Order: sequence, then structure tokens, then C-alpha cells
Amino acid sequence: MTLTMQTTSSLALRVQEKFQDVFGGRDHLTVRSPGRVNLIGEHTDYNHGFVLPAAINKAVYMAVSRRADDELHLVSFDLDRSYTGSVKRLEPSGYHWPDYILGVVQQLQALGKPVGGFNCVFGGDIPLGSGMSSSAALECATAFALNQLFGFDLDPMTMVKLSQKAENVFVGVQCGIMDQFASMFGRKDHVIRLDCQSLEYTYFPFKTEGIRIVLLDSNVKHSLASSEYNTRRQQCEAGVRLVQQQHPEVRSLRDVSLEQLQAYVAPVDELIYRRCSYVVEENARLQSATADLLRGDIAAFGRELYGSHEGLSKKYEVSCPELDFLVGQVRGQQGVIGGRMMGGGFGGCTINLVEEEAIDALVERIAPLYRKTMNKELKVYIGQIENGTSALTDLR
Repeated sequence: MTLTMQTTSSLALRVQEKFQDVFGGRDHLTVRSPGRVNLIGEHTDYNHGFVLPAAINKAVYMAVSRRADDELHLVSFDLDRSYTGSVKRLEPSGYHWPDYILGVVQQLQALGKPVGGFNCVFGGDIPLGSGMSSSAALECATAFALNQLFGFDLDPMTMVKLSQKAENVFVGVQCGIMDQFASMFGRKDHVIRLDCQSLEYTYFPFKTEGIRIVLLDSNVKHSLASSEYNTRRQQCEAGVRLVQQQHPEVRSLRDVSLEQLQAYVAPVDELIYRRCSYVVEENARLQSATADLLRGDIAAFGRELYGSHEGLSKKYEVSCPELDFLVGQVRGQQGVIGGRMMGGGFGGCTINLVEEEAIDALVERIAPLYRKTMNKELKVYIGQIENGTSALTDLR
């Protein structure tokens, strides 16, 4: 099934209608917060490296209004479920989905912001488990909406940081900052090179004529809360500690060279060495990739994508048979410039750069082969790069 990602104004309207059905009245704010793709630079963000994300036209839509009491009433439009709690007593819901919202409330309170009671209905069209960061979109939507609703006057970077911390502390996933940053700072027809150490960022135009971003959804669902994600972070930190014994100035893998890994990590722990060497090499690939974009060398950019997947699969070991199969099938095919797995791993999508006229033939060949080989249906999303989190309606 091939789905062109289009602005889903109808979904926003359905969320607004649900809000009016449940809570009545018209005095509410509506916010759109997008998912993201990451062209290259995977698992580098929490190692203070570089990433190259972009916001997409798949998003979470949220309608909110203030209440006269301290209660919070949350409704998931997609799940058709509701949750009621209090801003005075924040604790894990037991249902998982409300926790992304509750965690943001907790972090706003930690900043001394007096969050009052509120009503909320949200829904989205970001495929769950696809690696397009639906959780970050929900967190950023919440931060943006409550910031406007209660007049906190927070800047976008502060909202990004508190959204990330909400996932780290309340949800318990030690994600880096990239997902929330891309959701909040996305710009139409641009990718963003983000330095996850300094948080400096640069926009690069990405309007490559006749080439589209094609996401192949493996239909394998994953959870970033799985132990493997946090384990990779711990392994990277272990490698840093080994290097620090000789170079105490080192703070993260961003500061480490391959030569240092070979000298101080490889003799001690081969597994830790492989994990860390992937991260160091991925940072170098990303820098080469942005240079490729500046030169207009899209073929070289595509080769960096394949190199990224090889490292993720063989060294970082966060791929899976389905993702490896999809990347293997597109490689060398006419009209395909490059591809790799995207996101935390263990499922989700591959991201591919494909010439527009080659997309239909590619899908017609791969979809039945994937079904036969992996016994799973393949979903295909043809994406557009869009703006970041914004208000669709003001309070009225």
C-alpha cells in the first residue's frame, strides 16, 4: 500500500469536533506537531554528535482548553480512550499513552510554571512503531499547547529540552534531543544539521528536483522503551569511560577518535569497541553527507546512507532481518539513490531517496517479494518535508 503524505486538515477537524462533542464550547486552542525523518546520523544524538533530521507531513493534532479546577481530562481520539487525573498528583497512568502528556506537565512544574487543569483531545497519523517519533510529536504538541494556553512565554528550545526530559524521566526512555528538536524546529523543504553537543543548528535546502523521500514500513513494531535502546547508551558510556582513563578531558564519543578506540577500548572489550566505532564513523559520514549536499552530489549522499545502514546492522546491531532485507532489495535498483534503516531500530521504516518516476516500479517489485519472504505486508509512504510545531487555531 502506497500512501502519499499530505497535510491532514481533515484529521485536525475531526479532533476539534471530538473536543466539542466531549467538552462542549468553542474556546479551545488547536496545535499541530509533526513526526520526523532523519536522513543520516542515527544513535549519535545521545552521544553529543550530529544528526540531520527534518519534520514531515505526518503529525499529532491536539485541541486543549483550560479548566476551572486542577483536573486534567485527556482523550485519545485514535484509541477512543480517556484518562482523568490531577495536575496536583502526577503519577504514571498505567496506560502508557497519557504518560507523554503527564511527563511534560511535570517538567513545566519543575520550571516553576503553574499548570492549571485542562481538557485535551489529540489524534494523529504518524504510524506507531515506524520510527517517525510519534512520542516526541505528542510531547512537543503538549509543551507548545500548554505554553500558549497558560501564557508561559517559553522559547522553542526550552520546550524541546523539557519535552526530552519528560520522556527521559517520566516515561523512562533515555532518548536524545533530536526527535523533539526536529518536531519543534522543522522547516519546509529543509533538513537541519543539529550539533547535539552545542545545540547549534544549520538549515540545508533539500528540494532535490525529481527525487522523493520514500519510507518503506517493515510493519515490525518496536518500542524505544525496550532494554536494547538503553543498553546501547550504556555501552557507549562504558567506551567513554575507558578512553577517559587516558584522556580525562573526553566527555562523550563526540570527543573520541577511532585511533583512541583502537588503543584503549578494543583491547579491553570488543563489543564496546564495535558499538563506539559505529558512532564515531557515523558522525564522520554525516559531515561528509552535508558536504555532498552543498556540492549537489546526491549520488555521494546516497552512498553515505548505505554506509550508515551497514554500521547500524553489523556494528551497532539495532537492525532486524526485515530492515536488512528491504535495504538489500533497493540497493543497486534503477532510480534508487540510497537507503538505510531509520529510527531507534528493531523495526520501523527504512528511508530511501528514489527518483520519482522509479517509485511505482520499485514498490511493485518489492511489496510482493517482501510479503512472500517475510510474511508481512509492506506499507510505503512518499513523504514531504514540512514545518515544525505550530498553532492551527488561536483561543477563540
